[in-house]
Amino acid sequence: MRLLALGGAGAMGRVAARVAAALPGVHELVIADRDLDAARHAAAAIATGSPVPVRASRVDVTNGPRLRSALADADAVLNTVGPYYRYGLDVLRAAIRTGTHYLDICDDWEPTVAMLELDGEARAAGVRAVLGMGASPGVSNLLAARAAARLDTLTDVYTAWPVDVGERPDTSRPDTSRPATSEPATPPTDSPPADTSLRDANGAISAAAVHWMQQISGTVAAVEGGRLVRRPPLRPVTLDLPGGHRGTAYTVGHPEPVTLHRSLRPGGDAANLMVVTVGTAAYLDVLRTDLDAGRLTNESAAADLDRPTVRRTLRAAARAPRLRGPGTLPPFFAAATGTRDGRPAVALARLTGAERLLADMAEATGVPAGLGLAQLLDGTVRPAGVHPPEAVIDGERFFADLARECPGVTVVEDL
Repeated sequence: MRLLALGGAGAMGRVAARVAAALPGVHELVIADRDLDAARHAAAAIATGSPVPVRASRVDVTNGPRLRSALADADAVLNTVGPYYRYGLDVLRAAIRTGTHYLDICDDWEPTVAMLELDGEARAAGVRAVLGMGASPGVSNLLAARAAARLDTLTDVYTAWPVDVGERPDTSRPDTSRPATSEPATPPTDSPPADTSLRDANGAISAAAVHWMQQISGTVAAVEGGRLVRRPPLRPVTLDLPGGHRGTAYTVGHPEPVTLHRSLRPGGDAANLMVVTVGTAAYLDVLRTDLDAGRLTNESAAADLDRPTVRRTLRAAARAPRLRGPGTLPPFFAAATGTRDGRPAVALARLTGAERLLADMAEATGVPAGLGLAQLLDGTVRPAGVHPPEAVIDGERFFADLARECPGVTVVEDL
């Protein structure tokens, strides 16, 4: 099978392509990027350890004829070109038109809604497409499905990922949702925080950073009372979870509420959350204010977050005392509330041993994409259509594969 890795020269794309090159169903890998030199460099690096031929190609996804030509020559495409709110829908449409199976790491909720509406077209074309198969969304969706499976009825479901906190081994101390001034400003020294670097290898503001600013501003998707709604981001959600995990996290725009609303059908609320220290949460809230007022663009806000200004730092410092901190929440988890055996219950599914994986955004996103792609290529993902991960990815197999790819990473479930 010939695999086209769109954006394969980027940080996340390169990791995903590296994993994909070793998959049994791949017999040729094409690293495609608008920067041909970067694509050649990535292809040469991947080819060193690849059992299959790897070559480079220049493809700009905004050039429709060139994009369709590249897709027509491939059996499947791994699309890591972001931000997805700009490019995702057009690439999926082109893949359906050329009959090319598709997987991406789309982390924007707006195109996710539109892409899911292409399900009928994909089924008619015999195309199998998986949206958002990275860390969050992706791993988070599969954790949510595991947590929900522990319950007889489902009310609420939350997915969460870390911004600047590490795994906290001590969950016995009281917490937690006390005012922010009592929370530690930095994560424990033995657990690195998640990589939230805002610049790419060339020093430019990354697509992931631009996406982040898009999803902390305006209104974002959430589920309330079993209905999909739009609400302002950065709303605090305080959780009391099994195993002594208690604290407050903050809402952010992501696809999980959109897809979990369809697949798991929670009767209550659903949101994607950031596990973040209060200092960062306060600064993000300042950026949100200025984005919504039109004083910043997504690009300039990301640049500001990369190099915070004195004025916004002072504004954030004034807001921080009103916020609550992450307490003992795990850094990466899904939680579900509902009933079990007729009684109220809370189920938690979380990653452990994942500190190093989560400390590198490219690895944390690219490795799951490559492992999800394995199931697309070998036919595990069925039927044709446009699907979220939790609907078609075999979770048991995925987490077993993840443990082999990243020794020490396991899923712990608490009820």
